[in-house]
Amino acid sequence: MTELNFVQARHNMVEQQIRTWEVLDPDVLGLLEKMPRDEFVPEAYRNLAYSDLQIPLGRDQVMMAPKVEARILQALEIQPDERVLEVGTGSGWLTALLAQRAAHVHSVEYIPEFKIEADRRLADHDITNVTLEVGDAATGWPRHAPYDLIVVTGSLPLLPEAFREELTEGGRLFVIEGEDPVMEAEVITRLDAENYLTERLFETSLPALLNAPQPDRFQF
Repeated sequence: MTELNFVQARHNMVEQQIRTWEVLDPDVLGLLEKMPRDEFVPEAYRNLAYSDLQIPLGRDQVMMAPKVEARILQALEIQPDERVLEVGTGSGWLTALLAQRAAHVHSVEYIPEFKIEADRRLADHDITNVTLEVGDAATGWPRHAPYDLIVVTGSLPLLPEAFREELTEGGRLFVIEGEDPVMEAEVITRLDAENYLTERLFETSLPALLNAPQPDRFQF
């Protein structure tokens, strides 16, 4: 696919996938129109960069479908002075999108080679307000807490309480909670020290975050 075709494919993605999935925020649409997703996917899947599907990254991990990432950006209403924790850097594309809207993004990746590739891609696009780290943030990442926003890019069968506790008051957490066949994308807002509001956005399916806590299983 030529560069011109990638530009057209990106436009088609915005018009045919993103808009039709209730993403109408002009800032979000403009950002998706501008940021070249094809430069953040593995080379073998570059021609599928703008397709409505999850793209394999290796190690049983995937990029979320573009429309899901768009809904995340719209639902979180990111402000330019806010600090973000992203759990699971993956390819770095969502990292790049978050960085375009926030003051700073702390992104933690469990797989070192993913972090190296994401570093390179972000540098290629002169995105400098991101700190990438290698580590296991499946039960929280207190190192830079509290955060205004937390985005968990793999599903969680159980939601660790630490993610709520690491939010500022007024902070928002995006998470896909549950197990197949029922997973729900949610935004959880911290109202004050003890109270939270949960908004359920849509049902979806996504591989579990590596090392995600698991519910107790009944033994017979």
